Amino acid sequence: QVQLLESGGGLVQAGGSLRLSCAASERTFSSYVMGWFRQTPGKEREFVAAISKAGGSTYYIDSVKGRFTISRDNAKNTVYLQLNSLKPEDTAVYFCAGRGGLFIKDRVPTTPYDYWGQGIQVTVSS
Repeated sequence: QVQLLESGGGLVQAGGSLRLSCAASERTFSSYVMGWFRQTPGKEREFVAAISKAGGSTYYIDSVKGRFTISRDNAKNTVYLQLNSLKPEDTAVYFCAGRGGLFIKDRVPTTPYDYWGQGIQVTVSS
């Protein structure tokens, strides 16, 4: 069972930046596609970004393209989400997630994930 632990959230003003980290317990981390999701109260969890196993391919939802960057360091079993130019509507609990299988871009936003972190709060003030 893979355990994922997010860190780096907090409160930031609009236009600011944060970097989220997600550390995995498994040495087989490099065999997982990793993703980031977010959720606000009363809404369904939303896919944000994903990265392929070796880090060569990424996918973002339109609303974060050019502002967020997903990356990974397989030597450290860690995936990152750099959040720049933050907006109040980015306020949410952010979750990292992992899964096996292929990174097929057309299916990235909807492919189910097997492992989830506990989530971390990001609050952007206006």
